[in-house]
Parts: sequence; structure tokens; C-alpha cells
Amino acid sequence: MGQKGTAIDLPPGPGRSSALMLSPRRPALPSRCKAVSVPVRVEVLRLGRVGPEVLEAVREGLEEAYQGLVKAFTSDAVLDVPREAYDDRRYQYNSSIVLDFLRRSYRPEGDKLLAVTHVDLFVPRLNFVFGQAECPGRFAIISICRLRPEFYGEPPHRQLFLERCVKEAVHEIGHTFGLRHCPNRSCVMAFSNSIWDTDRKGTKPCDSCMRELRSLLGVG
Repeated sequence: MGQKGTAIDLPPGPGRSSALMLSPRRPALPSRCKAVSVPVRVEVLRLGRVGPEVLEAVREGLEEAYQGLVKAFTSDAVLDVPREAYDDRRYQYNSSIVLDFLRRSYRPEGDKLLAVTHVDLFVPRLNFVFGQAECPGRFAIISICRLRPEFYGEPPHRQLFLERCVKEAVHEIGHTFGLRHCPNRSCVMAFSNSIWDTDRKGTKPCDSCMRELRSLLGVG
């Protein structure tokens, strides 16, 4: 299943977080993704208390963003967040431990797995993470906890919340393909150091990232 990885992160600012990727130490195909057929099947898995509306928005968003390269589907399975990942000093869950749990405990039906959870995620040295993924690899996770406007003392906003969920999902799945952070701030692969960075960018990869993805997948 997934390979163990080395964390790559950027230093967070006050009250902020960096996105996290896991880079396999010895990728078998350094210039391309592990051979898969196109469209790549992405399984969207509920991990904890996540409503069907979120899962469906993520599923649709992935297919729209990747323009025929991805076929996403929601899993019938529902997993509990592993208790072993909880840090009672931080009141958060260690996303690296959650990913390890998924590798050990769940056999995806798709080529890639995106777990969507309600709990707040972190990795050591960072205040929090919106998500984490193997880069490249098979497993990714996003948290909806800090994507809700209410988290920031703002009134509920359904459309904004779902759009944020889509952006984080597309971003993390992009990492599983081998895409890195993009300097184009409107690209979904742009680095998000805060929720305001997430709001500023779009829901799709830029033309440059799409060309790179097609090259990684070996398609024209």
C-alpha cells in the first residue's frame, strides 16, 4: 500500500499552518506517477462525522477539476477516526497517524483514497493542517473543521464552506499525483498558509499544472 515518507513543510506564521506532503524516499518512477489507467478512480471516504452533501460536493469537484482524468466516487464505508491519533495536550488529531491507520486498516476500492474528516488535524511543529497527502502516492486526507466560516466567528455560509472543501480535496489529490505547490496564486495547487489563501485561489489546477499532470500520467 502506501510508502512511508519524509515530511516536507514550510515554516508557519503566527496562528497559521503549512500544508504537508509526504515524499516517498525511493519513488520507483521519479518522473511519472505509478502506472494507472485513465480516468484514475478516486474513492472519497467518510472518516467520522461528515455529511453526504460534503462528500458529493468533493466528488463532483474532483471530476470537474481534473477534466476527465479522474473518476471519483463516494464509498459506502464509514470509518471512525482512530483514537490513537488524538493528542490530549493539543485537542487535535495527528494526521500522519491517521494516514498510517488508513494504510494499515483500509483497502481502497479506487486507485487513490481521499478521507474526509470532521476533526482538527495537526502535525508536530505546525499549529494545524487543512490536509495531508503522499506526494506521489495513494492516500490523502482533508479536515473540514477549519473550513467552516463559523470556526472564524463568521456566520454560516454553505456555498463558501463547500467550495473550500472542494479546493482542499483537489489540492491534496493533486499531491498524490506528484504535483507540488504552484507559484500561481489562483491555481488550486497554490500553497495555503491560511484560510484566506484558500479563498483567494480557484478550484482547478492552472494550465501549467494540468500539462504537468498529463505528463506525469503519460497522456496527451
